[in-house]
Amino acid sequence: MAKPPAAPFDKQKVVAENRRARYDYFVEERFEAGIELKGTEVKALRAGEGSIAESYATMHGEEVVLINSHIPEYKSGSWMNHEPRRQRKLLLRKREIDKLNGAITRQGLTLVPLSIYFNGKGRAKVELALARGKKVHDKRETIKERDWKREQGRLLRAHG
Repeated sequence: MAKPPAAPFDKQKVVAENRRARYDYFVEERFEAGIELKGTEVKALRAGEGSIAESYATMHGEEVVLINSHIPEYKSGSWMNHEPRRQRKLLLRKREIDKLNGAITRQGLTLVPLSIYFNGKGRAKVELALARGKKVHDKRETIKERDWKREQGRLLRAHG
């Protein structure tokens, strides 16, 4: 029997999105992870600032850490402001961490953040993906497919 499709994550407000990840990687499986933030980081994210364009996640012992994500300093923050490019711990269940660790070590997959968002309860979450890197010819196929879909839409609109 086929596995039922995974329920989409409850994304109320998307703050940062890594659109390049879908071009560079084949997304195999998605996970929702909490993110350990300081107070000024949460305020900066609520203001809509932040970038995960060149970030990735990795294993540090028994923890998953988000590296190279940029959350700028909060403008109204005082001396308690945070460092913009610090490593941030991701909050996952032990079973999920073990699964990710096995996939990274045995299958050679990469952990790529797809988006940072606030869920319905107001908590900051990261959508992580286990991904396999695309080769150059795969990227060309993606471009051809995207262009064909765009042209197909134009043709359907033109001929009603």
